[in-house]
Amino acid sequence: MTTISEWMAGIQANRNVQYRLQYSNGLRWFPVVLLGSLLGLFLSVTVAVAGENGSAKERVMGTVDQVMRILSDTQLKAPGHAQERRQLVKQSVNGLLDYEEMGKRTLGARWQKLTVAEQEEFVSVFRQFLSNSYESQFEAYSDEQVQYLGERRKSRFAEVLTVLVSNKGEIPLDFRLIWKSEQWWVYDMVVDGVSMVKNYRAQFTRIIRSSSFHGLLAKLKTKTELALTR
Repeated sequence: MTTISEWMAGIQANRNVQYRLQYSNGLRWFPVVLLGSLLGLFLSVTVAVAGENGSAKERVMGTVDQVMRILSDTQLKAPGHAQERRQLVKQSVNGLLDYEEMGKRTLGARWQKLTVAEQEEFVSVFRQFLSNSYESQFEAYSDEQVQYLGERRKSRFAEVLTVLVSNKGEIPLDFRLIWKSEQWWVYDMVVDGVSMVKNYRAQFTRIIRSSSFHGLLAKLKTKTELALTR
């Protein structure tokens, strides 16, 4: 199973061959390239802040600014504050992501067949898995910059279009959001045309068919436990 760093390195390497993403047998964890490198992307943002109040773009940029303030805090950079800084960043990012919507979409039609208790357990496990995946990676960044290209909106849905720019090239990186509870929430990220939700849905469907829903939960829990021991 691929780590976030390995996946990101693979995406950079595959840029020269139009990012032909290869999938191995078993479970390959999506480029949580946003979740894993998102925090790195936050460190250098280049764009003029424009758009009406309450726009999806401003919602994304608000989290970016908040994370940057945390990471630039000299007191939090001092020895002994790494865990505190990591937790603050985690809280900020979690405030933007709609884990329930993500979980529902990754399971597709299977979601409706679950009991309320099973749905809640899956969202909890999925949330912990994704959180652990990115929080340990936030200091691993280079000189990437994010350029905001605009925002598309249709009814309760929006997409914030961005490009990740580095000395190795440019990677389209878009955020998909849904309007809930008087706020915009990210429910999917698309990296160079590859949807996180669709990627996970394909993998989860395969695991459920070969094993069971509880088999999927077990795999997610195992992956999460391994991350905690590193």
